[in-house]
This record gives sequence, structure tokens and C-alpha cells, in this order.
Amino acid sequence: MEGVATTRGKKTVRDMVISMGLICLCSGFVYLFGIPHNDSGEGAKTVDYRAELLTADRAAPYPLLAPQGLEDPWRATSVHYRGQSDLGAVWHLGFLDPDEEYAAVEQSDGEPKPFIAEVTHGAQATGKTVEVDGAAWDRYEGPKYNALVLPQESHTTVVTGTAPFESLAELARALEPQSTDADAG
Repeated sequence: MEGVATTRGKKTVRDMVISMGLICLCSGFVYLFGIPHNDSGEGAKTVDYRAELLTADRAAPYPLLAPQGLEDPWRATSVHYRGQSDLGAVWHLGFLDPDEEYAAVEQSDGEPKPFIAEVTHGAQATGKTVEVDGAAWDRYEGPKYNALVLPQESHTTVVTGTAPFESLAELARALEPQSTDADAG
């Protein structure tokens, strides 16, 4: 009886090792041939945000900001406007900086504290400011994102992301109101 139990235990271990090998082989096959890969070196697609900006600017209750004159390596990767949300009317415009780090312009006319916490992934105010074109932006630091925050009377503007503060300040410096007041002409 003892010999049968020993043989049975050896088969179980051997079968388990064979099963694990087959699982690894199948997983490798699926990874190599079943999952699309981007070998171009560009992780995120570039988007043209101009049409969305024009549409959102007409609906927004505050002046939307978008960069003017950023150097060519900056690429827009995401854009959206939500007129009604828990965070107010929200404008988002995401970029990759020249070093492929993420930076975004976020604006809202909702309550500043929850909006800032949401778009900065919980970054905290440092008590320091950064001067950008004569305006004092509050500096926030966090485990995931850092941010520059400009509270204004009717809305809050946040430039946030994984990009270093130099890139965040460069994006903030390039921001211009995008008012497309068609009635003004």
C-alpha cells in the first residue's frame, strides 16, 4: 500500500509541474500573438482638440484655457468637456511633454477642494507658489501627480500630471483664453 501512495504522490507533483509549464506556454503564446502591441514607440495617440475646444467654449460658463505656442514635441492625447458633473462644468486637455511625461489642463467651476483632489489624485498643497506670467499658482505635490493650481473667482484651473514642475509651468505659461465669441465681430 505504501508503494502506491508514493507513486501517486510523485505523479501528482509531476502532473502539476507539467500543467504549470503548459499554462506558461499558453500564456506566452497569447501575450505574443493575441494581444496587440504598439512597436512604433508612441504609447498614446495624438488627438486634435480644436473642434472639441470650439464646441466646449460655447457651452462653458467660464473662459476655457488651451495652450498657444507650445514647442512641437508636446502632443495632445486626450480632450473632453462635461457640462454637468459632480465637480461642476469640467474641461480637460491632456498632453505628453517632450520627455513623454503626462501633463493636463483641468478646469472647473465646481467646489475647488473635491475638484483639485480628483484631478491631482490626492496631491496636497505645499504652501509654496510658482510665479507664472505674473500669477501666483499654488504648488501641490503627491505620490502620483504634482500640480500647479490657480484659484479664480468663477472657476479653478489646475495643471497637473507626472511631468516635472518645469514642464507643468511651461504648459501653464502657454495657456490662453479661447473665447470664440462669434457675436463680437
